Amino acid sequence: MRTKSLKQNKINVVTLGCSKNVYDSEVLMGQLRANNKEVVHEEEGNVVVINTCGFIANAKEESVNTILEYVQKKEDGLVDKVFVTGCLSERYKPDLEKEIPNVDEYFGTSDLPNLLKALGADYKHELIGERLTTTPKNYAYLKIAEGCDRPCSFCAIPIMRGKHRSTPIEDLVAEAEKLAAKGVKELILIAQDLTYYGLDLYKKRNLAELLEALVKVDGIEWIRLHYAFPTGFPMDVLEVMQREPKICNYIDIPLQHISDSILKSMRRGTTKAKTTQLLKDFRTAVPGMAIRTTLIVGYPGETEADFQILKQWVTDMRFERLGCFTYSHEENTHAYSLDDNVPEEVKQDRANQIMEIQSQISWELNQEKIGKTFRCIIDRKEGNYFVGRTEFDSPDVDNEVLIDATKHYVQIGDFTSIKINDASDYDLYGEPVA
Repeated sequence: MRTKSLKQNKINVVTLGCSKNVYDSEVLMGQLRANNKEVVHEEEGNVVVINTCGFIANAKEESVNTILEYVQKKEDGLVDKVFVTGCLSERYKPDLEKEIPNVDEYFGTSDLPNLLKALGADYKHELIGERLTTTPKNYAYLKIAEGCDRPCSFCAIPIMRGKHRSTPIEDLVAEAEKLAAKGVKELILIAQDLTYYGLDLYKKRNLAELLEALVKVDGIEWIRLHYAFPTGFPMDVLEVMQREPKICNYIDIPLQHISDSILKSMRRGTTKAKTTQLLKDFRTAVPGMAIRTTLIVGYPGETEADFQILKQWVTDMRFERLGCFTYSHEENTHAYSLDDNVPEEVKQDRANQIMEIQSQISWELNQEKIGKTFRCIIDRKEGNYFVGRTEFDSPDVDNEVLIDATKHYVQIGDFTSIKINDASDYDLYGEPVA
């Protein structure tokens, strides 16, 4: 049997799932560092903390497989301890404890003080907003709220994350100032639902006021909005976006479907007509804005007619950015009582059809960018290319601007004017201009 090392533990934090989990891992790592713990992100360490995702089937499978991988490493003597936290652990803790008992301890999404205690650290209240960022130095996520009050039938997030809780504006400004002092130039605002921000604290939707405060932070040059909800969208946000150059002309608004019968079953609180009008209002208020959405196909009861309505709508709306997922039948959601009656191969075929339409739209929109010059942020160098983004693109999910590093040099982390000289369906190719 391996003898335990006498040296100080090195804690490896492994992050799975969405940007909200990235943020939570960064807060955990910031707390550990403040407790003089040696902490790394997805590197070798003898103590492992896995921050899991429990949203849909694929994500749950990846989380379980990762837990099993590290439990095996523990049995092989390669790591000493394995802790599990995050959404999967919040949702399935009793099952996980029974099925994978070799994990040292499981923690939920709001168990940070207890997790720190298990790691030999104290939760420091004075470190609110302190994080050890894991993203490239030029951008960071800013989580403005936790939880969700929406009743969507397919979604388990309220089970895992609880009711909506907004973070006060002054705390978010202080956090933004700390990030800016570290060289962060782009804030990506995230929450389960941005548009609900402030209702609990200020008794009104207060996203616009938050944006007005954040644009005053020196050093922050781009502010990007992720995960808005269509019902009750605060239209004053668009006025601020149109007026303030720091706010990217970009919004991520997951719409999920457009057939009225499916929207009703999904409990989305809107209709095809209302949603279509909302998007027209967006484009009128902020001409040239990029709208990203995500859709679900194969929801229980989705007929071929429902799907054809969705297909035609995607064709007509010409979204700048779009992702499509197949429906995942999740326990303890309202839709779980429905018959998951769309065969898996039909779900996949429908998703493929939607993405084929979107690929063509994206290619056409990208061709229009050839010959134009865009202000781009340079995220990284990959192979023979520097990789950047325009204000219309979010990291990891959207188009990228590729600059040939064998011919041109640009500074990673800086803004650079790039002239586009070629384009594919999801990538732009360009060169720096003086």
